[in-house]
Amino acid sequence: MSAIKPTSAPAFSDSVAAPFSDVSRLSARTLGFYLALGVTLAFFALPIVWMAGIAFTPSGEYVSDNLSLLPAHPTLAHFEVLWRDGFPGRLGNTLIVAVGATLLALSLGFLASYALVRFRFPRRLDHAFLLLVLVIKMMPPIVVAIPLFQLLKGLGLLDSKLGLILVYQVYTLPFCIWMLLSFVRDVPLSLEEAASLEGAGLLRRLWHIVLPLCGPGLAATFIFTLIMAWNEFLFALLYLSTPSHFTLPLYVSNFITENETFWGQLMGIGLLSSLPMLLMAGYVQRYLLRGFAMQMK
Repeated sequence: MSAIKPTSAPAFSDSVAAPFSDVSRLSARTLGFYLALGVTLAFFALPIVWMAGIAFTPSGEYVSDNLSLLPAHPTLAHFEVLWRDGFPGRLGNTLIVAVGATLLALSLGFLASYALVRFRFPRRLDHAFLLLVLVIKMMPPIVVAIPLFQLLKGLGLLDSKLGLILVYQVYTLPFCIWMLLSFVRDVPLSLEEAASLEGAGLLRRLWHIVLPLCGPGLAATFIFTLIMAWNEFLFALLYLSTPSHFTLPLYVSNFITENETFWGQLMGIGLLSSLPMLLMAGYVQRYLLRGFAMQMK
């Protein structure tokens, strides 16, 4: 009976080194990922940190040659100037106009998207409508500035928040219609057909079926539209004349004069005006991610 030769066992150094090599490769990959992530975050966070630093820096310090990222002697003087100058009123104007324009565009855009997806139009009128909406969206705002001025003047809505809300629909409504189209298309028609067999009308189906399923898309569209309306400058410049009615983008221009640029107040406005948008985006972050995921399907 021949003896069974033991199989050659792997060398101890190889059996130990293999897992460690995997770990080292994984660690290197993970380290590289976190390094790239940190560089990216620093790149995007640097302007915000610089803006916050200037907002708390005394005027005599940020015009010196030894300017640093963070103030040596922090101060709230720039915010006190803004408070006395009526910044809360301008912030309220911006909130009313931006939120009002966004809600109106979102409501009309959702109904228009649903009609375009579910209803049949003769002679491809739906395609012609979408093409017209796209042309309006891509058109420079200055093209329609004079006709809109005459329209607002005729309606008595010049220099008013309601007039600005209506004017902002020129570019917010086309954006909402195009962005919501894909979300409405993803709602299964069978659900609505089943509800219709149970006796549910159109409004009930919209409220109980379509609207909840389009929730992430509506949240994402709301944020992007709100940012567009929040930062709008041209129409506010043309249609607002009373300083107490100014929105923040128009109010900012008051701090850039021929003789001096008030960097402290400018950065203070930038810091304070960005906080509501950051809080809003953080609150609906999970809906934004779901909305992006649905858009990429």
